Amino acid sequence: MSELSREMAGRFAGIAFGHVTQEYPHKLDHILLGDGDAVPPRVLHPIFYGSFDWHSCVHGWWTLLTIRRLFPDLPEAARITILADESFTADKVAAELAYLHRPQSAGFERPYGWAWLLALQGEAERQGDHSWGDRLRPLALAFAERFVGYLDKLTYPITVGTHFNTAFALTLAHDWAQAHNPSLFQAIEAWAERCFAEDRDYRGWEPGGDEFLSPALSVALLMSRVRDRETFTPWFEAFLLDNGALERRFEPAFVSDRSDGKTAHLDGLNLSRAWALRSIRAALAPHPCEPLLTRLADANFAAALPHLSGDYAGEHWLASFALLATLADR
Repeated sequence: MSELSREMAGRFAGIAFGHVTQEYPHKLDHILLGDGDAVPPRVLHPIFYGSFDWHSCVHGWWTLLTIRRLFPDLPEAARITILADESFTADKVAAELAYLHRPQSAGFERPYGWAWLLALQGEAERQGDHSWGDRLRPLALAFAERFVGYLDKLTYPITVGTHFNTAFALTLAHDWAQAHNPSLFQAIEAWAERCFAEDRDYRGWEPGGDEFLSPALSVALLMSRVRDRETFTPWFEAFLLDNGALERRFEPAFVSDRSDGKTAHLDGLNLSRAWALRSIRAALAPHPCEPLLTRLADANFAAALPHLSGDYAGEHWLASFALLATLADR
C-alpha cells in the first residue's frame, strides 16, 4: 500500500476543499416541528453545512487539518489555515452546540457523526499554532457525554456496515478519549469487552451491497484498541483466522455504479478494510498472518484509490477513508 506522499496529500486536500463549503446538494439529519424549522443547512450548521451531510463535512475538515499538520509546506496548507480561522469561531461553535440542545436532536448523528467530531477536535488540538481545538472543545465534550449515556443503555451492538455501526464509532471515540476523557475511555473499554469478548468463529454475511464498513473488521479493530497484544492475538485467531474467514471474505469488493450513492459505499468499504487490516497487522506483529493482512490491505486500497473523485456520490467523503488507511500504522 502506498504511504502518504506529498502528492497524495495534496490530492486529498484538493478533494476536501471541493466539498466542505459546498452547501448543495445536501441531505439533512433534521426533525421539523413546524414551518419555521425549514431553513437552509448553513443556518442550522454554520460550520458543518457542506459536503452533502453534516458528518461528511466534519471528517472533510479532519482530512484538511490532518494534512495541514503533516505537510505544513503544502500550498494548500495556507488556504486551510484561512478557512479554519473563518469557520471555527466562537459564535459558529455556539450555534452548532445550540442545535444539539434542541429536544429533538438527542439522536442527531448518533454515533457516526459523534465519533468524527471527536476525531476532528483531537486533530484540531494537535495544531499547536492555533486555538481551533479549544474552540471545538465544547462540541467534543457534549458528544463525549452523549456517548457515555448511549453506552449505558445500548444493550446490544449495532453491527451493520453503515453509519450506525457501533464498533467503528467507538474506535474513533476510544482514540480521542484515551487522551481527553477518562470516563468515556473506561466506558468504551468495559462495553467492548462485555459485547465482544466471547465472539468466535465469525460467519457473518459480508460484504453487504451498500456497506462502507466491514462488521467483522470493525469489531476486530476496536478489540485491537482495547486489548494488548497478548490478549488480542488469541481473540483474533479465534474470531477470523482459525476458520479461514479472513482469507475467504475480504478480497476487494466490486463497485458496479459509482453514481449511485449506496453502491459507491463499496469504495469506502475497500478503504476502511485497508485501514482496519493495516491497524490489526500492527497490533498483532509479529504474527504469521502478517503477509495475508498486508496482501488484503494493499489489494483493497488499490481497488478504491483511483475512484476518490469524479462523482459527488463518493467524492464528498472517500478521501477521509483513504487518509485513514495511509495513516493506519504510522
